[in-house]
Amino acid sequence: MPMYNLNINGKQHKAEVSDDTPLLWVLRDHLGLLGTKYACGIATCGACTVHLNGEAIRSCVLPVSSVGNAQVTTIEGLSANGEHPVQKAWDEVDVPQCGYCQAGQIMTAAAFLKKNPNPSDKEIVEAMNSNICRCGTYHRIKDAVKIAAKNMK
Repeated sequence: MPMYNLNINGKQHKAEVSDDTPLLWVLRDHLGLLGTKYACGIATCGACTVHLNGEAIRSCVLPVSSVGNAQVTTIEGLSANGEHPVQKAWDEVDVPQCGYCQAGQIMTAAAFLKKNPNPSDKEIVEAMNSNICRCGTYHRIKDAVKIAAKNMK
């Protein structure tokens, strides 16, 4: 099996896995980064969202062989103490109910706000629409993204 040198959360990690191993399983099973969740396995729900060079991607379908030298950021690497503006807004609004999807929601929101620091309600809904929340906290998610956008200025 090949050995991969991965830049995850600003640190180098080695993983000896098959080429087609999804990044999600490298993160969870080989590196112990459990914040990124598995849910659908087909890139439709967003629970497994991480950043690849700042872009939100679904790690459940991205083979580790496709990562190369890219910088991977997981929820653990977004902020060491939960101090990222999106994380703080999530707490302020009390977004999670069960919490399972929240890491993916936060990672999607953080990447979106980096590209669009002053979004409209419609743009927030469109950007977050690809992440599923089974508890239906979508109105609180939208409110938290608005607060985070304001606080990031």
